[in-house]
Amino acid sequence: QVQLEESGGGLVQPGGSLRLSCTASDPTLEEYVVGWFRQAPGKEREGVACIGQTGRGTFYVGSARGRFTVSRNNAKNTVYLEMNNLGREDTAIYYCAAELIAIVDPCEPSLFGVWGQGTQVTVSS
Repeated sequence: QVQLEESGGGLVQPGGSLRLSCTASDPTLEEYVVGWFRQAPGKEREGVACIGQTGRGTFYVGSARGRFTVSRNNAKNTVYLEMNNLGREDTAIYYCAAELIAIVDPCEPSLFGVWGQGTQVTVSS
């Protein structure tokens, strides 16, 4: 099955931006719905955004709506999460995940079986 690797995390000041990347080991990523999820200390893993196979279908969860943008470049086997106007509440480990499903809503961790290792995002001054 496809393997995923996240990159692009780091330390950013409140109000700043980051772009995360999720790169797959092979071109079959184009067959998968891909989701971004996050887990803050002491909290359950939650959905952030999901994107369909062609990139035309997207779904955002909660506070990600209006601040984050999910996109994909299947030619590069990569899915992106552009995050703007970051706040301290966005501090978490961010994971990408993939699954052979046909929907982007709901964007819930329980629906996805292939996971990356995660990348830390810390929002702090």
